[in-house]
Amino acid sequence: MALLEDQNEARGSSAGPLLRVRGLKRYFDVSPPLLNRLFEGGKEQIVKAVDGVSFDIKRGETFALVGESGCGKSTVARLIVGLYDPTAGSIEFGGTDLAKIKRRRDISATRGRMQMIFQDPFASLNPRWRVAAIVAEPIRYRQLLNGRAAITERVNELLTQVGLSPSDAEKYPHEFSGGQRQRISIARALAGNPEFLVCDEPTSALDVSVQAQILNLMKELQTNLGLTYLFISHDLAVVYHISTEVGVMYLGRLCEWAETKALFSNPRHPYTRLLLDTIPDLEMTGRERLPVAGEVPSPINPPSGCAFHPRCPHANERCQRERPELKTAGGARVACHAVEEGRIPAS
Repeated sequence: MALLEDQNEARGSSAGPLLRVRGLKRYFDVSPPLLNRLFEGGKEQIVKAVDGVSFDIKRGETFALVGESGCGKSTVARLIVGLYDPTAGSIEFGGTDLAKIKRRRDISATRGRMQMIFQDPFASLNPRWRVAAIVAEPIRYRQLLNGRAAITERVNELLTQVGLSPSDAEKYPHEFSGGQRQRISIARALAGNPEFLVCDEPTSALDVSVQAQILNLMKELQTNLGLTYLFISHDLAVVYHISTEVGVMYLGRLCEWAETKALFSNPRHPYTRLLLDTIPDLEMTGRERLPVAGEVPSPINPPSGCAFHPRCPHANERCQRERPELKTAGGARVACHAVEEGRIPAS
């Protein structure tokens, strides 16, 4: 426990954001094979899954990315942990540009400071391994402890920390419920002593009552261990409960970024208002709700200008030709010409 206290003290003493993302892009080539294009006249097709995303995550806080399916949230998560290579842009972790780290030892050490919790606890655990082997894998890989007794003691400590029993170490994943499997995934992520956890919709596959248990566990671990979270979700109720700041994504770009309470009480971008209008207004605030029609455009052939303009009730000619950039507006950062020009009043 002294080791964890020393880590928390070191993490809290560092200034500046833990993660800084600037101009992050990831394009996927989904074109038909070359011969098909030559004989059938097809064209090159590029999906701009992430198209210039920038944000900061402060130490000890939770930054949530929200948006409809296909907006690029999970791609951002995979770019940060190194499962994808970025097409352009930079990712700085602890003041170090991850793209400039060349030595394998340095890459392993830096990547070890971040871990990922995946969406599906049924698919992210090896069904042929006992829980003890699953949780101990990061410890052995990073050589954090030596000796079977020390590793076993650490595994038992981690299982207890996430609300399981040390006796569960000898069981297989299929012997657990979905919520318990997600606790095992969290224990495995914590085994490497990370500072930063990327959580890709970790509660979406769980029942509502179990979701609350997992979220409360994650908040407790964040407080006790000084963790920083990137939380990916489409569930606004979950985001409101766990996050300190929220970034709203639409078609590969951030359209709004603000503190959680400010965004939920005073959404500025029309798309953010669309998302929040799906939540029943139980407090009867009387906030005007404008219907937004249409569907998310294809990322292969996105609209010109503002990608949201075909669905926006406030769009004009400028929105159709000029892509907006994030600008400060009323305590938030908003990419919207209508907000910038005052055509959308604050709620």
